[in-house]
Amino acid sequence: MSHKVTLIPGDGIGPEVSGAARRAVDATGVKIDWETAELNPEIIAKTGQSLPQHVIESLERTGIGLKAPVTTPVAGGYTSVNVALRKRLDLYANVRPVRSIPGLVTRFSDVKIDMVIFRENTEDLYSGLEHEVIPDVVTSLKVITRAASVRIAETAFRYAISNGRKKVAAIHKANIMKLADGLFLRCCREIAQRHPEIDYRELIVDNASMQLVIRPEQFDILLLPNLYGDIVSDLAAGLVGGLGVVPGANLGENHAVFEAVHGSAPDIAGKGIANPTAMMLSAAMMLVHLREQAAADLLQAAVEKIYSAKLHLTPDVGGSAGTQEFTDAVIAAMC
Repeated sequence: MSHKVTLIPGDGIGPEVSGAARRAVDATGVKIDWETAELNPEIIAKTGQSLPQHVIESLERTGIGLKAPVTTPVAGGYTSVNVALRKRLDLYANVRPVRSIPGLVTRFSDVKIDMVIFRENTEDLYSGLEHEVIPDVVTSLKVITRAASVRIAETAFRYAISNGRKKVAAIHKANIMKLADGLFLRCCREIAQRHPEIDYRELIVDNASMQLVIRPEQFDILLLPNLYGDIVSDLAAGLVGGLGVVPGANLGENHAVFEAVHGSAPDIAGKGIANPTAMMLSAAMMLVHLREQAAADLLQAAVEKIYSAKLHLTPDVGGSAGTQEFTDAVIAAMC
């Protein structure tokens, strides 16, 4: 069986890391019919759209995307490419697994971190509803709806049950935003009551941030509105080595886009030293979504084997290898 997948190579280091991930996926033996959709600042400027029609049409055909970093032009008032994708395809769940990688030295190397962050992806302050009331006075509307809150909560609890997870923590600021975050919490509690087998608790976002730094091993699944999820997911990534080693997925009812959440790093583009770990692990998440669990496990284990051996690593994680050498090592580890 062959799967159709849209590959968005992006810009900067994007083509290098996406090319590495594509090679690794192909090496698992899973048959992928790759459909490349180019997207970069030049195309955005030329079309005048953050999300040009050819990209949308490709994702509509395949339903699945593997996306490298894309730089949104600073000038011209363009919407973030990621925000545009999430809104257009209703990719309501941002899922970020954050796991310690064996052999990767961090400040938390002596602690086993294994959490999954579920971030609501379509509303909150990211709705972009801002208004200048009078000169130098601006309001931004925080939109929280029951429909979106229930949907992300259900997704998090379903994942917990399907993957043998034991705990879900809802993160909020309802002590201050009693209506908006209060609604989010009520929805989380409603879903939690349907699943008494899952240990459910609530943490105020500032306390949760402190607890993540003090004792990250206590967390299993974190459930958050959009803004807190954006901040906390990057904070959590920093505990295990940074954005270069953490995968991500944006899931909807009919579409899914898997991506490395780091930037396009134009300063090292073309030098052959970019770390493709986040793209490879995002591709492993994609394989799980495609119900190719054995291939996903194979790729995940191969990446971890290279880190455990502390060989063929790229400079950002303490090695001296290039992108191609790292990729070759991962592929060899799958054989």
